[in-house]
Amino acid sequence: MIIDLPDTTTTAISKRLVAARQDVGSMALSRVLTLIIVVDEQVAEQAIATANSASRQHPSRIIVVVLGNKRSSARLDGQIRVGGDAGASEVVVCRLFGPLVDHGRSVVTPLLLADSPIVVWWPAEAPKNPGADPIGEMAQRRVTDSTEVGVQPRTALRRLAESYTPGDTDLAWSRITRWRGLLAAALDQAPFEPVLRATVTGAPDSPSADLLAGWLADRLKCPVELARSRKSSGVISVRLVRASGPLDLVRPEEGNVATLCQPGQPNRTIALTHRTDAECLADELRRLDPDEVYEDALRRGLPTVHHTRMTQSRAVKEGLAPSVAEAEKVARSLKRQARAMASNSMVTAALPPKAAASEAGAVKKAARRKLAAAD
Repeated sequence: MIIDLPDTTTTAISKRLVAARQDVGSMALSRVLTLIIVVDEQVAEQAIATANSASRQHPSRIIVVVLGNKRSSARLDGQIRVGGDAGASEVVVCRLFGPLVDHGRSVVTPLLLADSPIVVWWPAEAPKNPGADPIGEMAQRRVTDSTEVGVQPRTALRRLAESYTPGDTDLAWSRITRWRGLLAAALDQAPFEPVLRATVTGAPDSPSADLLAGWLADRLKCPVELARSRKSSGVISVRLVRASGPLDLVRPEEGNVATLCQPGQPNRTIALTHRTDAECLADELRRLDPDEVYEDALRRGLPTVHHTRMTQSRAVKEGLAPSVAEAEKVARSLKRQARAMASNSMVTAALPPKAAASEAGAVKKAARRKLAAAD
């Protein structure tokens, strides 16, 4: 159900929200937090859809602050979405015009859930200092997306590092959660050797590659190189060099399956899908305390990463990064082996009980005929 309230006030929105709750039922009694989305009109619907999907894991009141034209007269257009149009949440859309654009905090405050945590998400352009933003100051967590800011990843992350406030986080960090988990799990297996150096290969517009390199530099205390591919596809590969040889985790540009190769272990293919914004946002809503690992990667690890202009092809040629083509060959070979094993298993599978008994009887009869002939 969608209720439009043009040229309204926050008081009218609150009253209509209570009435809608009575019509639909106690849909707001289980809300665990208030999620505030600050966005412009162009990406508002996409952001609402992402938040609705994430809210299925974290039911919340979603307040969408849509920043309109500052040159218009002061006006607030409200909209309430409940039921099937709001996922597992209730959505309040506030479109601000004129001088009201600069007073989003005053509009949002009366609509907050009482005694609930507050999370602010900027899906596109975020303030240079999220913690000092009037709306950001109210929140326990502030979520940005450095992929969408329209500047080079290094510049965007440097700004976030300079203005970092406990509780800040970035969806570019959430996108590498599975990469970090797979690499940590691989290093927990023998041989237990220190990593001598590492190389991360990523797209030129991928801040996730920078953050992954920063995380490795901070945790492994080793030199980390960052190579860039020509395509925009996030993180492509990681090579960790140890005395026994390199550990390679490679995911092709358009694939969702990675190849893991390391000395002393069989080559493996592992599911490593590209994460959606809804999945990443749901992860960030799961915790409300400061993410100290993200802070260390951003502020301590990232400045030590070697940001050269090395390309992916050059890194592969010099042996610093794994070849995606070779990884794809390994993946195809493993796939053929898996199919062959499955085919052999089907051929050698046990016969059904009746067929097995019939075959045993035939064998016995043949044996008796041979004995009779011998006599």
